Amino acid sequence: MRLPAQTAGAPAGAAAPAAAPAHGAGAATSAAPEPPAGPKGGIDDRIARFATIWGRAIFPVTATSLTRTEFERHLVPLTRTLAEALHARPFDAAVGQRVGAELIAVHCTDPEALSGTLGVIESYLVLYCGPGWPGGPGAGSGMDDTEEYRARCARLQHGIAAGFARALRERTLKEQEAIARSALTARIDAQQALHASEERFRAVFEGAAVGIGIADLDGNILEVNDALLQMFGGLEGHVRGRKVSEWGHPDDTPHVWRMHGELVRGERENFRVEKPYYRHDGTVLWTNLTVSLLRDADGVPRYQLALMEDTTERRLLNLRLRYEATHDALTGLPNRTLFFERLEKALSGAGASRFGLCYLDLDGFKAVNDSLGHSAGDRLLVEVADRLQSCATGPGEVVARLGGDEFVALTTGPDTEQEVTDLAVRILSALSTPIRLEGRELTVRGSIGIVEGPARERTPAEVLRSADITMYRAKAAGGNRFEFADAEADARAITRHGLTNALPAALERGEFFIEYQPLVHMHDGSVHGAEALVRWSHPQYGVLGPDRFIPLAERTGLIVPLGRWVLEEAVRQARNWQRQHGGSSLRVNVNLSPTQLHHPGLVADTVAVLEKSGLAPGALCLEVTESALIGADDELLEPLRRLAALGVDIALDDFGTGYSNLANLRRLPVSVLKLDRSFTQGMQQNPANPVDVKIVEGIVALAHSLELAVTVEGVETGAQAAQLRDLGCDTAQGWYYARPGAPDRIHTLSLSDAVPTAS
Repeated sequence: MRLPAQTAGAPAGAAAPAAAPAHGAGAATSAAPEPPAGPKGGIDDRIARFATIWGRAIFPVTATSLTRTEFERHLVPLTRTLAEALHARPFDAAVGQRVGAELIAVHCTDPEALSGTLGVIESYLVLYCGPGWPGGPGAGSGMDDTEEYRARCARLQHGIAAGFARALRERTLKEQEAIARSALTARIDAQQALHASEERFRAVFEGAAVGIGIADLDGNILEVNDALLQMFGGLEGHVRGRKVSEWGHPDDTPHVWRMHGELVRGERENFRVEKPYYRHDGTVLWTNLTVSLLRDADGVPRYQLALMEDTTERRLLNLRLRYEATHDALTGLPNRTLFFERLEKALSGAGASRFGLCYLDLDGFKAVNDSLGHSAGDRLLVEVADRLQSCATGPGEVVARLGGDEFVALTTGPDTEQEVTDLAVRILSALSTPIRLEGRELTVRGSIGIVEGPARERTPAEVLRSADITMYRAKAAGGNRFEFADAEADARAITRHGLTNALPAALERGEFFIEYQPLVHMHDGSVHGAEALVRWSHPQYGVLGPDRFIPLAERTGLIVPLGRWVLEEAVRQARNWQRQHGGSSLRVNVNLSPTQLHHPGLVADTVAVLEKSGLAPGALCLEVTESALIGADDELLEPLRRLAALGVDIALDDFGTGYSNLANLRRLPVSVLKLDRSFTQGMQQNPANPVDVKIVEGIVALAHSLELAVTVEGVETGAQAAQLRDLGCDTAQGWYYARPGAPDRIHTLSLSDAVPTAS
């Protein structure tokens, strides 16, 4: 039975709550409690105080035979459960569902009990069980985890509401089933004792917690119980005397009335649906409706019995939770979850044959956060969201925020190529107007990647990946623009991404190997040494040259361990050549990337490799590109100077492509100039290009005047080789002599092939 509302003072030693919650059962108490003195005392004391506040809020609306004190003692373990959940690592919001179900188990079935519970937890759980809680994450450290506790508290509230609703539904369904069984029992017993059956049925009918209505087969409502009457607002005239057919609603699904027709014709025994109704004041009542056919003793259909459960509050709660789960909390735009649903529908071809998607990323947004703070960045995002919404107002257009400063706009229709272009233009135009923030005007720019095409060809993930790649292409082109997706560009980007991800594992699995291209003395054709050229034996793409993966290794930082591996392998191979050929001094050239030049361990690593292998420093030449040394200061040159002082040769690679001041050569610790092949290509023709000849002649003369050796790369013809020898070049490499190959081929050159002739 329902006990009357009670009020009582706070228990000894417990501070009274600040005020009764502004909603729910807490408002039923006769006097507003005093504010709490603060969360003092031990864990058990705090839990007891919270349980007391909780009990005062919901006991008056709880149908229980327990006394208030007994009821509050029952809430103590539930309070402890919530407190432990608040501090759990990892956090589990499902604990709230179990607490909500426990409330139903102790007959707290009144909606005001749920409302009062949520109000008390919102107001007092963090206060009594939050920061400062013994053993909590911030205990004794001065940390303030209030915001985290508030977020956890909110999730626990959601869980309690969901658990409460689910348990109440299960309880109600059990009651419905009990009612149905009672009704069936009453009908069977009517054959034996009609009057006794009528009395039992009437007791069930009047005392049920769910709404019950009886109508004849023509739809005339004959009887309704008080619970159903209250659902519709308590006006008998709005319920009794009406026909079932008058209770249609625009949101009724088509099969509702089809199943109802089958029932009254005796073709089905019952059906269950979710159905809305209009109350007399125009508000909507949502119900779980179960309609059964009642037959007489001869099995002839006589009446229809309706059982109604009011699900309005639960539906509103679910809608609110659904909105929060599918919309961005900052901007109110649809979030990634909802946008994926919309995009998936568009790509399925439902309602449109084509789609167009704009993927927007703000240019320089990080600078706003770093300079003005994240709160200013949030206000900027809100303003951008408002402007984007004003751009997407056409039919089939929707804007969403994926996260951070990334937004997407979707349009559908028969001519999306033009529509998505117009949409992108409108977006960039809307962003061009400065935004006033923190007393200053900020110019917002954005890069847009556009994907447009027919539906049913790609998945949402594929479309967003293509749009993301295209957006970065627009950003790389300068930003504040849009680009259309290109399948070939996407494939190249995906390949680069795959290679980047595979690089670390490739080095561990030993997929890299080195080929060596001989360096030849031009005056006699003897092998001077070889340049070590790294290759990648990729399991999917085959053998890849350094131009395919060295730039990726530079960006990811893997170039340092990869470069050390190349140095170790090349030095070891040079030492093997010396052993195999009687100690002949063959030099090995190893390339250094700009990132390696800046690495603090360059000198130490090089010395360690040489000492471990036993190779003399003079047998190693490190090649550095001219562009890497343009404008280099003494700090950058110092490691090279130290290596040169040890006897390691330093070669300036690709000389002539960096537009450096030739006077800088005197301050660089180099001993070899490697002339870029662009200067010698004109010598492949006969007669040679006179301009190229003069340039090479001047560079060779300059180098020799500075006591620098000159190496030429890219030598491909005998005439070219003869001309370069006549100009005084010291060493050369190229396909004319040998292509890069295995280390055992280094000595297979014959003098007849290596010595150039003028013919």
